[in-house]
Amino acid sequence: MTSSYVIRQARLLGGDPTDIAFEDGVISTIGAGATGDVEIDGTGLVALPGLVDLHTHVREPGREDAETVLTGSQAAARGGFTCVHAMANTEPVADTAGVVEQVWRLGREGGYCDVQPVGAVTVGLQGTQLAELGAMADSAAGVRVFSDDGKCVSDAVVMRRALEYVKAFDGVVAQHAQEPRLTEGAQMNEGPLSGELGLTGWPAVAEEAIIARDVLLAEHVGSRLHVCHLSTRGSVEIVRWAKSRGIDVTAEVTPHHLLLSDDLVRSYDPIYKVNPPLRSNDDVEAVREGLADGTIDIVATDHAPHPMEDKECEWSAAAFGMLGLETALSVVQQTMVDTGRLTWAQVATAMSTKPAEIGRVTNQGRPLAVGEPANLVLVDPDASRTIDPRDTASLSRNNPYAGLTLPGEVVATFLRGRPTVQDRALVKGVTS
Repeated sequence: MTSSYVIRQARLLGGDPTDIAFEDGVISTIGAGATGDVEIDGTGLVALPGLVDLHTHVREPGREDAETVLTGSQAAARGGFTCVHAMANTEPVADTAGVVEQVWRLGREGGYCDVQPVGAVTVGLQGTQLAELGAMADSAAGVRVFSDDGKCVSDAVVMRRALEYVKAFDGVVAQHAQEPRLTEGAQMNEGPLSGELGLTGWPAVAEEAIIARDVLLAEHVGSRLHVCHLSTRGSVEIVRWAKSRGIDVTAEVTPHHLLLSDDLVRSYDPIYKVNPPLRSNDDVEAVREGLADGTIDIVATDHAPHPMEDKECEWSAAAFGMLGLETALSVVQQTMVDTGRLTWAQVATAMSTKPAEIGRVTNQGRPLAVGEPANLVLVDPDASRTIDPRDTASLSRNNPYAGLTLPGEVVATFLRGRPTVQDRALVKGVTS
């Protein structure tokens, strides 16, 4: 099998064209003198470090009808990702060393991207008893991110204990900010439209109150806090305030909260039902501003696959969640790059370098430099594609961008020098 490649005249981080060569999984040359057994024409393409997603649902174990570690990894590769963090709300819950090691090994066996398990904060995501945080951290998976995502750690005492505990191994608690009492039966963003449509509203304060509490707890105990899927203007302002005080907080925004608003719920199409809900146009503008000025650190997909029957039903019975891995980079290009709010170098920071740093993944999110792992993605920024939900590596089809034309396309993805996507198509039979 060929192990050396040279990419000719790609725009490194969107800058000037150059050649990039790699052999045996490591970047060997950048610039003049680059050679390889296989030459790839990179003219017009942007070279970025392999993307890292801090928030993916792969559903395995337990819901393999919606997604598996393998199919989720393949979807990730098609989206330009070389590493994803698999959330803990599986069946059984990833709240023990045994379950997180199972997910980690399945990712290794699949070979399409590194799969870093996220450990549950509490046993069974029940919010009362801390899970085996230390054992998961010491496992082969080396868990450093802990989250009850899908549920909020709403008990302040439990949250404080978790923040204190993870300090021992430089972990981080990733909070799903949702005050449960304020969102009982909630179906969409609370506002004039929810009243008009007759759907129970999901107030912004339900998210903001938890974030405000948790940044103060993080400051009090001197621990790291990460805010999942931030979605409101008030949340952006709270995180901005917390950072100004020197609190060790990071935050993510999803692609769908960067692009889509609650106006789409007028259709009553459950494809737009998501947690947290699609927000107002003002909130969409606020999260774009927050990502542009660095208040929001990263983009994370919250890729949430569901089987067809869980989405093709009436709104109130439908599951919350959307696909995101294969379209994330295109959405970021449309909302942030093509509008001049982010450069490609800043996209690399928000979608590779910083998420790897938050997750303490040392072999991902590395700069494209000689001697570094050859984890990289080639993107054609001038391409455009109309999203067909059937054209996916995922087992699910709940794609909120169906029928939309989005800019940019992943041409190739390399994981430690091995192509997982080549010529815009998934490479079959990849092994680790």
